Amino acid sequence: MFDVIKAILLGVVEGLTEFLPVSSTGHLLLVDHFFGPEPDKQAFWDSFNVLIQFGAILALLSIYFARLWKIAFGMFTNADDRRFVIGLLIAFLPAAVIGAALHGFIKGVLFNVWIVCISLIIGGAVLLWIDRLTLRPRYHDATKFPLPTYLWIGICQCLAMIPGVSRSGATIVSAMLLGADKRSAAEFSFYLAMPTMAGAFAYELYKSWHQISAASPLLVAIGFVVSFISAWIVVKTFLDYVSSHGFSLFGWWRIIVGAVGLVALGLFK
Repeated sequence: MFDVIKAILLGVVEGLTEFLPVSSTGHLLLVDHFFGPEPDKQAFWDSFNVLIQFGAILALLSIYFARLWKIAFGMFTNADDRRFVIGLLIAFLPAAVIGAALHGFIKGVLFNVWIVCISLIIGGAVLLWIDRLTLRPRYHDATKFPLPTYLWIGICQCLAMIPGVSRSGATIVSAMLLGADKRSAAEFSFYLAMPTMAGAFAYELYKSWHQISAASPLLVAIGFVVSFISAWIVVKTFLDYVSSHGFSLFGWWRIIVGAVGLVALGLFK
């Protein structure tokens, strides 16, 4: 029963935080650390946290299915659609290459709750800063950024390999600094999440299949479903929220969680 409750909790956290600029991986590591750490099962739970991302991916795909279908078929006849697909691939490649090359180092060294808390606080300060800048957006459509912009966003996304930085946060902030408005920056983070998260899921499944098959597939299924439902709610509301209110709420949330985490680590280490 304890494992089922933990799977539900991690699924909720994954779904609610995956597409927000607060770092889903950072939150999952903190929950996993403080919510009954189990050294003998740690390898399974580490893989579980990546595998349930597929529930969030499917939530995103279900909402964007019509647009993706149009782009997928349009790229053979429409130059704009073809250019966007190329731009998306360009943005995806840096994380794919670096992630595969440094997978062992990332999981073995960077997956550290102290690093998570510090990254949450720094990232929160960055969000508060970006929200106060007087930016003059030049791009208002996530499918029409210049190709160099897609490349720079993809490079900046690699910072999110440090748990606590946030993949969506890195892509949104970089897109805004490169000329995108809030809504298109957030929307492109959705588009880029699909190949990035799908790649991470497939790679983790390949590397950790023996751990999943040896543990209970039911736990992964529970986390998957809960993640799907939570992520669907977030994706349906996030763009309208940031367009009207910006990112201050998420910046303060990161700072509070990071600070509380550091205090808790200091008291209960």
